[in-house]
Amino acid sequence: MKKIIFLLLFSIPFYGQMGAVKEIDSVAYYIKLADFYKSKNNYKSSLVSSNEAIKFASKTNNPLSKSLAYTSLGTSFFELKKIADAKEAFLKSIAELNKEPLSSNLALNYYKLGLCYMSLEDYQKAETFFNKAQEIYDTLKIENQELITLQKGIVYRTKGKTKEATELFNSIISKPDNQDYYESKAEALYQLARIELGNNRNNLALNYLERALEKNTADKNIEQRIKILHSLSFTNDKVLNTKKAYRYLKEHVKLRDSLLKLNNDRLDPNEYYTLKENERTDLFEELIKENEVQQKSNRFAKVIVILAIALISILSLLSLSLYKNNIIRTKTNKLLQEKNSELEIAKEKAEKASQARADFLSTVSHELRTPLNAINGITHLLIEEDPKDSQKHYLNSLKFSGNYLLTFINEILEINRIESNNIEVEKIDFNLKDLLFNIQNSLKELAKVNNNEFILDIDPKVPDAIVSDPTKLSQIFINLINNALKFTKNGEVKVVVELFGIKDNQATIHFEIIDTGIGIAIEKQESIFDSFSQGSIEINRKYGGTGLGLAIVKKLMDLLGGTIKLQSELGKGTTFYFDLEIEISSKKIEQEKEIELEIPSDISDEILEGKNVLIVEDNKINQMITKKMVEKKGMITTIIDNGEDAVEAIRGKHNYDLVLMDVHLPGINGTIATKEIRKFNKELSIIALTAISLNENRDILLSFGMNDVITKPFDPVNFYNVIAKVLSKSKSIV
Repeated sequence: MKKIIFLLLFSIPFYGQMGAVKEIDSVAYYIKLADFYKSKNNYKSSLVSSNEAIKFASKTNNPLSKSLAYTSLGTSFFELKKIADAKEAFLKSIAELNKEPLSSNLALNYYKLGLCYMSLEDYQKAETFFNKAQEIYDTLKIENQELITLQKGIVYRTKGKTKEATELFNSIISKPDNQDYYESKAEALYQLARIELGNNRNNLALNYLERALEKNTADKNIEQRIKILHSLSFTNDKVLNTKKAYRYLKEHVKLRDSLLKLNNDRLDPNEYYTLKENERTDLFEELIKENEVQQKSNRFAKVIVILAIALISILSLLSLSLYKNNIIRTKTNKLLQEKNSELEIAKEKAEKASQARADFLSTVSHELRTPLNAINGITHLLIEEDPKDSQKHYLNSLKFSGNYLLTFINEILEINRIESNNIEVEKIDFNLKDLLFNIQNSLKELAKVNNNEFILDIDPKVPDAIVSDPTKLSQIFINLINNALKFTKNGEVKVVVELFGIKDNQATIHFEIIDTGIGIAIEKQESIFDSFSQGSIEINRKYGGTGLGLAIVKKLMDLLGGTIKLQSELGKGTTFYFDLEIEISSKKIEQEKEIELEIPSDISDEILEGKNVLIVEDNKINQMITKKMVEKKGMITTIIDNGEDAVEAIRGKHNYDLVLMDVHLPGINGTIATKEIRKFNKELSIIALTAISLNENRDILLSFGMNDVITKPFDPVNFYNVIAKVLSKSKSIV
C-alpha cells in the first residue's frame, strides 16, 4: 500500500505566457481544449486534444510549443495513474525545453517527473528531480517553493529522517493562511501526524489530523480527504474513541467508493488501448516520413558528389599541385611516425612543405604568364593592324580567353598569398566615400552591359576620412559588386553604407551589396565562400568565373576583422552584408583622382616619340612583343638579353631615356642589375617588367631603385600610361 500523498496541481496553465487563446488550429487552443475536457471528467477527449497539440507543434518544430503539448499529455496520464506514460511525456517535454533558455516550465516538468517517481516509490530518483527543479527556481530567483519543500519533506520521512522532515513541514505550516496554501498545509499537517503516530504520540497526531481535515475542507481535495479520514479513524481507534473512529471510517469508505467510480468513468480501458494504438500508428507514419526525407537527402548528397568531381576535373592543374603537396605531407608524417621524432621536427617539415607549395605555384604562375604575354601581346598587335572582319571574331575570342586565364592565375596567387601569411593590413588615411565613388565610376560600363541600374547609397553621417587598408577594401567591394552586376540582368545593384555608431574614435560601419539577380540556393549558401565554389556547373557555364572571388573576399574580411554574411532567395536576388570597426582619421583627405595611372591632359604621344628605350629581356617572343609595342609609339629600341651586359651598356652609353627591365634574367636578375645601375646613374628611368610571384610586390621592386612596375601579360593601355607617366616625371625633373 502506498503511503505517500501527492499534490495534483496539474491544472496550472503553462500556456499563460502565450497571450489570449483564439479558437484556431494552434497548440494553445488544443491545450485549452484538453483542460476543458478534463474539467468535465472526459479524459478520452482530453488525451485526443493533447495529442493534436503535439502534432501541430511538431509541424511548426517549435520546442516551447512541443514541450507545452507534452506537459499537457503527461498531466492527463498522471491523473489517470498511467505513470509510465506520464514519465515518457514529461521526459519529452524536458528534452524540448533544454533547447530553450532556462525557464520555470523546465523546473515544473522536473517537479512533475519527481512526482511520478514518488508514485513508483523510487524516492532516490524523486529527490534528484526535486533538487533539479529547486536549482532552476533558485537560479531564476523564484520564491514560493512550498510544493518542492513539501515533497522533499515526504522523501525525508520515508527515509527515516524525521527531524529534517519535521522542520520542512513546520516551515510550510508557519506560512500565513491563504487559499493557495491550504492544500500544502493540509498535506504538511497530515505528514506530521504520520510522524507522531510512528512515535506513539497519538493525541498529538490527532491534533495534526483534525487541523489537516479543517484545511482540506477549505481546499476540497477529495483524495487527500480520503487519506486524512482513514488516518483519523485509525488514530481514534488507537485511543479507544470507537465512536469517532467508526464515523470517520464510514465517511472514508463513502468518499473512497465515490472516487473509485469517478476514476472508472474517466477513461475506459478499451478507450485507453485505442488511444495508445493510435499513438503507435502516428509514430510509425512519422518514422516513414523521416525515412523519405533521409532518402531525398541521400540523393541530393549524390548530386553534390557528382558536381564536386566535375569541378575537380576542370581545375586539374590546381588539383595536381595539391595532390603532390598531400603526398609530401603523407610521406613526411609516415617518416616522423616511424622514427618517433619530436613535434618540432614535424612542424619544420610541414612549413617546408607549405613553402614548397608556394614556390611551386609561384614558378608555375611565372611560367604561365610568359606565354600569356605572348598570346595577349600578339593578339593586341594583330587587332591594331586592322584585320579582316572574319578574323576579328577569332582575335577577340583569343583575347577573351587570355584575359580569363590571367584572371584565374591572379586569383589563385591572391588566395595563396593570403594563406602564406605574406600579407599585412595597412593603416592608411583615405576618403571612404571617394573610394566608393571611384569604384562606381569604374564599373558603370559593366552595369550597362546587362542593363542594370547601379546605385550608391551612403549615409551622410559616415565619416569622410578613415584609417584602414584601401587596397583590401577595394578588392572586397569590386569582387562583390562585379558578381552582383554579372548575375543580375535588367535589374538593380545597390551598395548601402550606414553608420551604426561611434565609440572611442572607432566607427562601426555597416555595408550591404544588394542585387535583384538570380539568387543563391539555400543549400549552397554555407559553401559559397569556399574556393572554386559556384552555384552549379550550369551557372559556371553560363556566367563564367573561377569561383575564387568570394573566397578571396572572405579571407580579406577575416584580415580586416569583419564577418561577411548573406541573405538570398532563388530568382529574387542576393544581399551580402558585413560590419567593420574602422578608426576615424584626424586628417583632412583631399579628393583622389578616379584613375591613378591616368595620363595628365598635357601629355600626348609626343612625349613617347623619339625616346631611346633599352629593353632588357631574355625571352625572344617577349622581346619581339615589347619591341613592337614600343616602336608603335615612335620610340627607338635596343635589346639586351641579360643583366650584366645591360649594366655595362648603360655605364658606357648615357643617352637612354628609359630602361624596360625584366626581373627574371639569366645571370644577375633585373633587381640586382638595377641596384648596380643606381650606383652610378640615379636619374635614368627604369621600369620593371615582371610576372609577379608570391614573394614579389610593387614596394619590394621599387626599393631596388625602379621607378614603376608593369605586370606581364601587358595591358596595352596600362603599358603606355605607365611609360608616359614615368617619362613625364623625368622630364619635369630635368
